[in-house]
Amino acid sequence: MLRVDRFEREAEARLIEMVRAARDEDYRKIAAEAEEALEPAGQDGLRERLEKLRRRFAETARLDFFQAAEGPRAAAALARIEAALGREGPSREVPAAERKRYQGRRWVTRPHPHVDRLACAWLIRRFIDPHAEIRYADTPEEGEVSFDLRDADFGHRGNLCSFETMLAAFGLGADPALATLAEIVHEIDLRDGTSARPEMPGVDGILRGWSAAGWPDSELERHGVALFEGLYTAMQQERAAASKVPARKKKHP
Repeated sequence: MLRVDRFEREAEARLIEMVRAARDEDYRKIAAEAEEALEPAGQDGLRERLEKLRRRFAETARLDFFQAAEGPRAAAALARIEAALGREGPSREVPAAERKRYQGRRWVTRPHPHVDRLACAWLIRRFIDPHAEIRYADTPEEGEVSFDLRDADFGHRGNLCSFETMLAAFGLGADPALATLAEIVHEIDLRDGTSARPEMPGVDGILRGWSAAGWPDSELERHGVALFEGLYTAMQQERAAASKVPARKKKHP
């Protein structure tokens, strides 16, 4: 591996286009397989095929640093499969987790954390164990709790990102502010068009800037925890303000 601070302008532009082209090809393959799955002859095991395509889409989205143009097309193709299945969402399939079993544990996730992993790190420290230790590695060690890793204890499940999986597992989904945060994290992570919260472009831009700055994992986590704490507080205040707005009186003729 070779670490490079910057490329010359033309070389950087070529590199970006190469990465986009590679992700476009990945997205095109996913979209093509999704369309094939919707054909009458290909609908056997449709639910299982959707789950596999969702995992591939999530992996591709994690490497899509420059917003490849084919991403929305692939997401729309997966959404059509979900519509055909009439899914209500797989959150009901997430096994419950007892918070007391996760106190004093060490957690592990992949290095260079982005939106989903940073949101999970904040959630762990805010609602599960404020003294949790979080390690960044590709492979968990014995006794560690893994999240957003392949075959993780808490990872992508169906069309849920890891943050949503953890909300469901620990019974936190009823908090409206957390539910709003989940919309933001889900859309930035998966880009499947399920939400259009106005905060998303700003949060996405901030996270991309941190990634480009090459900060170490500890710094990304520290800033990420502060970011999501601020967002959560803002969501709580927004809801509190909305609840204080008096209902309009109906005018009688």
